Amino acid sequence: MKLDILVLAVHPDDAELGCSGTILKHIALGKKVGIIDFTRGELGTRGTAETRDLEAADSAQILGLHARENLRFRDGFFKNDEEHQLEIVKMVRKYQPEIILTNALHDRHPDHGRAGDLANDAIFLSGLRRIETEVDGVNQEAWRPRLVLQYIQDRYIKPEVIIDITDFMDKKIESIKAFKTQFASSDTSEPQTYISTPEFFDSVIARAREFGKNIGAKYGEGFTSRKLLGVDNLFNLL
Repeated sequence: MKLDILVLAVHPDDAELGCSGTILKHIALGKKVGIIDFTRGELGTRGTAETRDLEAADSAQILGLHARENLRFRDGFFKNDEEHQLEIVKMVRKYQPEIILTNALHDRHPDHGRAGDLANDAIFLSGLRRIETEVDGVNQEAWRPRLVLQYIQDRYIKPEVIIDITDFMDKKIESIKAFKTQFASSDTSEPQTYISTPEFFDSVIARAREFGKNIGAKYGEGFTSRKLLGVDNLFNLL
């Protein structure tokens, strides 16, 4: 299946927190969107890898994703090396997206920045025809997307692009809350974490309001780019 947008996320729930409003908006526009999670989030304090699998599937239904896969990299200990890069190359070539969204290049959680670098390196390699890969015994063609953006996560990073997600904010929140073990759970048998507090959830909403305000919208999601972005018509800008 060819996708219009492929989201690469090191942990299940990264895509939901960082860019689910953008996902929902483009699916509503008729685009095909999928997520590749790198790990199962097995080092998370609350829940288990198995519960995260179920929660990711529930969120995929809420978002209306066309595909969601998990590469089962080792949470916390994956590396930006040939082995991991080639697994991502296979996914990029499998889905041939026009646009890829991936983790912030630096953040509070060290996995985020490492995954952002890993994804960007693999995306470049995916476009080199002399790197040979196959899936299910079928040789893959080289593929490089037209655009790669990083969504903004916990730490504030000044965005180069902001998407108006006002009409999709409620659904974004619903997709995040699908990860019941992680966010503001009423289950008090597990320890409180940085992301399970109501204050963390409030900060997600506040960030969306802040980004939205910058473009005259109620809610927005911000993205960065490693390269200069161009438009062919000034009237395409808000």
